[in-house]
Amino acid sequence: MNTPSPSPDKSRGIHTAPASPNPTPPKHTLMGKNALGYLTGLGFIAIWSGFIVFARFGVKGNLTPYDITALRFAIGSIITLPFAYLYWPPHLPLAKILTLAALGPGIIYSVLMYVGLDYSPAAFAGVFANGTMPIFTAFFAWLIVKEKLPQSAYLAIFVILSGSILVGYESIRAAGMANLTGVPFFMAASFVLAAYMVLLRLWKLTAKQTLAIINLPNAIVFLPLWYLFLPSGIHQATNNEILLQLLFQGLGPSFLALIFFTYTIQTLGTTAAAGFAAVVPATAALLAIPVLGETLNLIEWLGVITVSVGLLLLILKRKP
Repeated sequence: MNTPSPSPDKSRGIHTAPASPNPTPPKHTLMGKNALGYLTGLGFIAIWSGFIVFARFGVKGNLTPYDITALRFAIGSIITLPFAYLYWPPHLPLAKILTLAALGPGIIYSVLMYVGLDYSPAAFAGVFANGTMPIFTAFFAWLIVKEKLPQSAYLAIFVILSGSILVGYESIRAAGMANLTGVPFFMAASFVLAAYMVLLRLWKLTAKQTLAIINLPNAIVFLPLWYLFLPSGIHQATNNEILLQLLFQGLGPSFLALIFFTYTIQTLGTTAAAGFAAVVPATAALLAIPVLGETLNLIEWLGVITVSVGLLLLILKRKP
């Protein structure tokens, strides 16, 4: 049986082996991408913590949940309009693009979160929208791509969820059963965003492509509905209220958080990204101290530490 011989290098009189069709990336390159993935995960935590706290601040004023959603996508669509023109994903059929636009941090997720925050304190959002994210993500990863998590990941998810409950325990207990109305909205928001995360990685979209498909389609659908049919308090709101939500919601969740979140998903995987999202209850509780004038007791500080330990377990035990 004849085997192909190495191709000769005539200029030097030596033989060279044929190049591998799929060269393995250098180890230092992989480490660099992972490090950047951790940094973008931390950036996402910072922005999403502000998303919860400032949204709660907004709906307790004159603005309705629908006003905040409209302000978010009005500025977000303008900022990302060049991305929609330059980076629209040609490899995806329209049905998949619309699925991601619907399930991602767009109209459905935003309205569910803002309505939930209108009924329940931010602590509820932290526990039920973010703390449950790794559970729903693991479910969709198993359902859609048949991915099975190692035992250490389940332990980390349990630790994160326990920490989230500790962070929100006192606020939930003090608020009482009357404030549970927002919980179904938070759980539904977590559910749809978890599905988006798994599909985003499966269909291999870049951060620039997510900017192209999330804000503009959602703005086209939602802004006319808001203007014509939905309740609004924007005429009673002060200029400062409107400007705060316009700048933060438009630049934060609609732009920077999309970039950070997408890169973290594609670099570290959906489970690790969900772990970063689940830390938001702890960081939101810390941010609420200066913004909302809240304080943390011993149990809540223990929850902050527990969530941090759970995230470390989740990202340090992940496979390369």
